[in-house]
Amino acid sequence: MRAIRHSFCTLVLTLLATAAFAQTTTTAPKLDVPYVPTPQKVVDAMLKLAQVSDGDVVYDLGCGDGRIVITAAKEHGATGMGFDINPERIKEANENAKEAGVTNKVKFVEQDLFKVDYKPASVVTLYLLPNVNMKLRPVLLEQLKPGTRIVSHAFDMGDWEPEETQVIDGSTIYLWTVPESKKIGKGK
Repeated sequence: MRAIRHSFCTLVLTLLATAAFAQTTTTAPKLDVPYVPTPQKVVDAMLKLAQVSDGDVVYDLGCGDGRIVITAAKEHGATGMGFDINPERIKEANENAKEAGVTNKVKFVEQDLFKVDYKPASVVTLYLLPNVNMKLRPVLLEQLKPGTRIVSHAFDMGDWEPEETQVIDGSTIYLWTVPESKKIGKGK
């Protein structure tokens, strides 16, 4: 009898722990991409490849700690916005912007990348997974003005051939410019 009662108590505690864990994980944002910071050397190369200047508005998708937008503001005079679904990353990015003294030039927003208004951007940077890049590609092409530069760390855009590819410390970066005709790939 004692063994049955012990087993029953163990089962009840396990179910309660599982329910508590499920409740905490369902309130956390669902991340399509794990947080892996872009090395600073790669950040610098991405911004150089995109020829970022003080007239640019840089949007970083999945901004993490904000380093790309902060560097664009601090080193190139650009303004920018970073978007991430993880509130911890947004908090960290805002703290980093304050520490870098660029809060007047940058903003970080907790937002789903598929709900962002991309029209103001003149440069878009991303370090996302291939499936996310491919889902975002039609959204970016629809909203971005011709001439807008897109730079991706590590992953391409399927059959949309990059204008330039570079390898920086083992990391590949890709550059595209939004064309006048926004038909890309096989359906040109």
